Amino acid sequence: MKQIFITVFTIFLIGLGSNDLQAEQSKRLGAWEVHYNAFNSTLLRPEMAAQYGLSRSATLATLNISVLDATAPGKPAQQVEISGYVMNPLSQQQTLDFNEVIEGEAVYYLAQTRFSNLETLRFFITIKQGDQTQELRFHKEFWAN
Repeated sequence: MKQIFITVFTIFLIGLGSNDLQAEQSKRLGAWEVHYNAFNSTLLRPEMAAQYGLSRSATLATLNISVLDATAPGKPAQQVEISGYVMNPLSQQQTLDFNEVIEGEAVYYLAQTRFSNLETLRFFITIKQGDQTQELRFHKEFWAN
């Protein structure tokens, strides 16, 4: 259990090395608290990238999302259906292919996307569970490491 916590905590805190020096962000969407983080994949340790089937590249971003029940603090993360796309400044879209990771009570979703140096990407994420659907939208600037 301690190893699971350390792994999840490490992935969320990878953002500390990102360009704006902030950890994951969160938004309240309906009854959910959605934690999200997007960062350059070179910040992943090689063994961690291999463990989760992620690639490392100077122009590859990694997205990490976890969904919590905001009405029940302390309740584990929830399994949801998640899909989305990312849009570059030229309005070109790339579909995000999310992989669900379950480690004990931790549930999170990982995806990767390409970017150009000094490019701001806009993320459009749809989260569904039963009859509840929410949209997560945010933007992030990336540069090649």
